[in-house]
Amino acid sequence: MGRKGSHSEQFRLEACKLVNEQGYSIIEASKQLDVPYNTLWNWLARYGPRLTAGPESDQQPPDDPALLKSRIRELEKQVHRLEMEKEILKKATAYFAQEQT
Repeated sequence: MGRKGSHSEQFRLEACKLVNEQGYSIIEASKQLDVPYNTLWNWLARYGPRLTAGPESDQQPPDDPALLKSRIRELEKQVHRLEMEKEILKKATAYFAQEQT
């Protein structure tokens, strides 16, 4: 039997926030936290909706320009990170396709 339940719920929620709010990929977050990828994936499936769905989720986005600018910066960082990951995957695919021929 595994170490089921060895991490506190607070730890699990904070791990999910790394991915959902701070833009880490699941792989990056799992390496940083020394948690297996599949474990973090399961936590995201379990806790993810709770992180994003709250009493505020039915309301309009905030009108505070500072909050909006902060959110835009976060999203721009995430887009940049995802574009880099996509390029890495393209190069890896081309490399391994070339290796097979």
